[in-house]
Amino acid sequence: MVSRRGVIVALAVVALMAAPACARRSNPPLPLPPQPAPTVAPPPVTPTPPAPRAQPVEDLQPSAPLAEDSLGNKSLDEINRDSPLRPAFFPLDSADLDDSGRVVVSSNVEVLKKYPQWVVTIEGHCDERGTAEYNLALGERRAVAVKTYMVSLGIAPDRMRTVSYGKEFPFDQAHTEEAWSRNRRAHFVITAK
Repeated sequence: MVSRRGVIVALAVVALMAAPACARRSNPPLPLPPQPAPTVAPPPVTPTPPAPRAQPVEDLQPSAPLAEDSLGNKSLDEINRDSPLRPAFFPLDSADLDDSGRVVVSSNVEVLKKYPQWVVTIEGHCDERGTAEYNLALGERRAVAVKTYMVSLGIAPDRMRTVSYGKEFPFDQAHTEEAWSRNRRAHFVITAK
């Protein structure tokens, strides 16, 4: 009689000899159908409030021409801290650039032409009067008006973004006509270089 152990060993030997023969006869694996790429939502953009400036309105007019390399090696924070781009101010309840606003924006365009790699965000701001909804819409119209004017002066639209802060980040905290006139503005922030 054949022992149980002998039968198991014989079966194991047969299985080991058959495995390579089966592997040679097997068909190649079928290709998998293409899988759609997973969709990834972009991270939410959190607007950063503008840095408050304590300069009088008179100091916010176009500055003297820049030296060619004066800004090239500075970080974005350093450039924005003492920005060569000046805010454009608006009349009450208006998104129209007046003559002084066009002068400021034209000066900013000349700076952007010297630094064609810069990307800017144009922030629309309002004074504290009016509802939050009204001021957000007015701030957006102001930012878009400035962007449109800059495009007409030769700046590529893809170098500019717009955002409205309405009355949320006043430049001047006082509750006077002078303070309100400082808060009705388009503020420029360099966001990439």
